Amino acid sequence: MVRPLLFSLFLLLLGSTSNGLTPTPYRDDDASSNSNEMSALRHPKADARSLSSSSPIKTSSVSHAVAAVGGIGANWGSQSTHRLPPEIVVRMLRENGIQKVKLFDADYDTLKALGKSGIQVMVGIPNDMLSTFASSSKAAEKWVSQNVSHHLTTNNVLIRYVAVGNEPFLATYNGTFLRTTYPALENIQKALTKAGLQNQVKVTVPLNADVYESASTLPSGGDFRADIHDNMIRIVKLLSDNEAPFTINIYPFISLYIDPNFPVEYAFFDGGATPLNDGGTSYYNMFDANHDTLVWALQKNGFANLPIVIGEIGWPTDGDRNANIDYAQRFNQGVMARITAGRGTPMRPGPIDAYLFSLIDEDDKSIQPGNFERHWGVFRFDGQPKYSLNLGGPTGALVPAKNVSYLEKKWCIMKPNARVDDAQLAASVSYACGRGDCTCLGYGTSCGGLDARGNISYAFNSYYQKNNQMDEACKFDGLGTITRADPTVGSCVFEIAIKPYYSGASRVSFSGLKTLVLGLCMFLLTGL
Repeated sequence: MVRPLLFSLFLLLLGSTSNGLTPTPYRDDDASSNSNEMSALRHPKADARSLSSSSPIKTSSVSHAVAAVGGIGANWGSQSTHRLPPEIVVRMLRENGIQKVKLFDADYDTLKALGKSGIQVMVGIPNDMLSTFASSSKAAEKWVSQNVSHHLTTNNVLIRYVAVGNEPFLATYNGTFLRTTYPALENIQKALTKAGLQNQVKVTVPLNADVYESASTLPSGGDFRADIHDNMIRIVKLLSDNEAPFTINIYPFISLYIDPNFPVEYAFFDGGATPLNDGGTSYYNMFDANHDTLVWALQKNGFANLPIVIGEIGWPTDGDRNANIDYAQRFNQGVMARITAGRGTPMRPGPIDAYLFSLIDEDDKSIQPGNFERHWGVFRFDGQPKYSLNLGGPTGALVPAKNVSYLEKKWCIMKPNARVDDAQLAASVSYACGRGDCTCLGYGTSCGGLDARGNISYAFNSYYQKNNQMDEACKFDGLGTITRADPTVGSCVFEIAIKPYYSGASRVSFSGLKTLVLGLCMFLLTGL
């Protein structure tokens, strides 16, 4: 969450040049020394604040008979206060030629909407369910029956993978899932086998790139982290025995985010950074070096031919000075060029099986790793493209979501006659940012150029839209007012929320209901 009080004090004190959030220190130098180029080998997306530099690897002539499956994939998350109806998203997926989706749970309506779409699905099991499946094979069997078998047979959903957990070995989890990940994986695999689905649906564990490292700072030095080595070998063996893939998430953006010396060009596929030389093999970008560090880790432990799936790869568009439209477009187009060309890495030259992260922005995600977390989408929260991206379609352009229903064209802003030094203002902005989304107000972001009044209005409007434009959501001790004049300034868009999504059973989506109830209760308690 945003630190609301600190945020409000900054935006009030910094005046017309205020951007609301303390800037992260960066340097613009483009150092390209090999020691810096590989500092990202362990950099996880969701654990950016706990990282230390690591390294990469030596190319060999080992043959890799890996059956990689190409095609365009995307992560479809649901941590949004106002979700697009699943049917609209599935149509958008099909119209954009996206052939695979990776889900983080087994939401019934989402899976049902994917039925008969021809889209391959990786269905997810959240980390908080791992202990249940680790301790109960019956629970695993029931989950597979309800969330895999049922959708395969009844709804004709093309489920290809079950993702058991999501980056469960992150350092910030303090070992919480070390003892449950493998038993849960094993029990889900047994449940799939018992259901006769072992050849049709494969298990996997999406892991962060911090599960491996290199003592030599080269890809050829790659091996699994010493503290989790035994766990990793057990997991890898189960995957290999069941012809399942190793799923890894790789984020060059995080390297740039946390390391001021990281050479910018090395993050991109078309960059001009000095290549990393590993025994005669040149690595021209961070992705290739990171990926092949994993290849070497697998090879050293006797699993040279295990298939690899890139579970998450992408670039955010806001929330940080390096999270912008130009960089995101450049990076993701580079990913797409690799996928469509069927070109891999020096150690795995074949097609890449990858899922872009992500499909749609999610405004309810935790921003503990950074404000950029809510801005990974290729599409905005309402399914509108952020930039031009050629996914290989006939027009070379992204196709927006259709039939999206918005709330009224009205916004909540700071009253023109209200004073920025009003004693109630800091608390009101703190409240709005703590329960809304102020991540676009940071240093170098899309709304970083707003003055103090603009920052306050943006915060007020975010809270107002999240609470479905309820009149009470724009009071703020009399400091807010509703307007029908769009307050958007340049690249800083004051959003209008889409209408709440109701499931087929006429239930409001949980995140939307949570927002409504929380907002109403807080107003009653605080008198705002």
